[in-house]
Amino acid sequence: MAAKSAGRGVSGKATAKGARTRGASAKAPPRSYPDLRDHLAALDAAGLLVTVDRPICKDTEMHPLVRWQFRGGIPERERKAFLFNNVVDAKGRKYDIPVVVGALAASREVYRIGIGCELDRIDETWKRAAANPIKPRIVDNAPCHEVVVMGRDLDRPGMGLDSIPVPISTPGWDNAPYTTLSQYITKDPETGVQNMGNYRGQVKSRRRLGMNPSLELRPGIYLHWEKARARGERLPAAVVLGAPPCITFTSVQKLPETVDEFDVAGGLVGGPVNVTRAKTVDLLVPAEAEIVIEGYINTEWLEPEAPFGESHGHVNLQEFNAFMDVTCITRKKNAILTSIISQVTPSESSLIKRVAMEPLFHNHLKNVLGIQGVKRVVMHEPLTNLRKVVALIMDGNTPRNEIWRAMYGAASLHRAAGKYVIAVNEDIDPDNADALLWAMSYRANPALDIEILAHRDQGHGPRSKRNGGTDASVLIDATLKEKFPPISLPKREYMERAKQIWEELGLPALKPQAPWFGYSLGEWSPAFDRAAELAVRGDYFVTGELIAKQRRNDVKMNTEVRDVWGDSWAPSEPAARPPARRAASRKTATAKAAKGVRRGAAKRR
Repeated sequence: MAAKSAGRGVSGKATAKGARTRGASAKAPPRSYPDLRDHLAALDAAGLLVTVDRPICKDTEMHPLVRWQFRGGIPERERKAFLFNNVVDAKGRKYDIPVVVGALAASREVYRIGIGCELDRIDETWKRAAANPIKPRIVDNAPCHEVVVMGRDLDRPGMGLDSIPVPISTPGWDNAPYTTLSQYITKDPETGVQNMGNYRGQVKSRRRLGMNPSLELRPGIYLHWEKARARGERLPAAVVLGAPPCITFTSVQKLPETVDEFDVAGGLVGGPVNVTRAKTVDLLVPAEAEIVIEGYINTEWLEPEAPFGESHGHVNLQEFNAFMDVTCITRKKNAILTSIISQVTPSESSLIKRVAMEPLFHNHLKNVLGIQGVKRVVMHEPLTNLRKVVALIMDGNTPRNEIWRAMYGAASLHRAAGKYVIAVNEDIDPDNADALLWAMSYRANPALDIEILAHRDQGHGPRSKRNGGTDASVLIDATLKEKFPPISLPKREYMERAKQIWEELGLPALKPQAPWFGYSLGEWSPAFDRAAELAVRGDYFVTGELIAKQRRNDVKMNTEVRDVWGDSWAPSEPAARPPARRAASRKTATAKAAKGVRRGAAKRR
């Protein structure tokens, strides 16, 4: 099967250079749940895995190619996972680690197979997992430790982060490869409770990984970072690249910071998941992880991170953010890297959230608030990325005050969701924007049926400076009134090249839907173009070296670079950096701051 053929193993060259491998006689611990390899085999058997054996450049071709099934008019039910067995970079270097894209949520069917239940039981499955968490089982001889690289070996070419074929998600805009399906594990320095969340990671050097914790979502890792900084300590961290699906799905759920996601993952599969102790940090990591990056997140210094194409549909411009100094990389001998399609929605990133978030909203309104008239909650996905437009399907007999209570509840459940909350009857298709506009036009009187909720955070998206940076729900003029970052799709030349490859592979005919390539909306500098060009040429370490010279310890995390150095600042001109004042102490600073294609086994059966 295609999934099995991907198991190529780590080359002898890597082992000879310093990687320590586990003895062949070591026996993997027992488990009652599928790992990533089992999941790929299941997708293959269902005809949902496309395996590509021809060379594919991770820096210019991989993500644009898979992107086409989200921007080329391909119905969701026909989207598949893509397994790339012959990965190269812009410099022609070949990697011995395959990359799989779309394996978790290219479609609802892919998601369903991964979570192990029918779609109509998703709500029930998540509620059971949260109500019945199961502690993980700590094991030895973990498969994730079959290959171990640490110490000075990480500085050798092809042994550090440059050994991992991390793709460039939005070629033409991104300034480096970024891990996208990367679970960051940290521990509360006070309580010892671990937290796991999915955040992007910028590859900055062989042993330095940037990060962006999305502070508007109040992630647990940020709270841990703040506590560690107050104690004058670095924050131990482990980044998981590829894990059993139950763990990956749990990492993207919005759970309380006091809950260990491993416990909920156990509840999801009805038994303990296997974890093992990391090699160089005091953390537990998934025993069946494909790749684990260990290290310490610096709590004194922040440095520029991004540009990167984000899921809100624009490029996220530079912010000051934390970075991790890598102390160890472990992996399976035949590791497979997982990457996720994000940026402009619909995407794998939006679907993996939508399938679980819609039932979560419905459960809150119906069972927590007791509003029985709510039949269904639908989060609009294309372009708006779930959070901005929420449709409530209401029973026709629902009292008017209950309809309003439902809308208030939907707008308040999630700090970043509900900019537009629309209540409609069951005859309106909430996935059809034309139908929603028709209902708003003919079934709502603006003088009687519309309210504006002020004093809301902008949430996930470009940070407009208007109105003091605050937002509102329901009525907001959505036309562009100021410069914005580019549309976060690969530039036209990369999408056109990927389209040629798509057609060469004999894949289904594409129907491009605007926008199908990225273009500038005014807020973009020649220096960012230069960094993006270096990235697609494989010279992103040049940018990483420059970024290291721009560190500050007198700014807060998520501070935008333009707010410190102004719009005229250019990343290629480090001399323009104003001198950073050295704080008297960390506490003081804190205060300031198809020739090679095999389709699935069920090939059109």
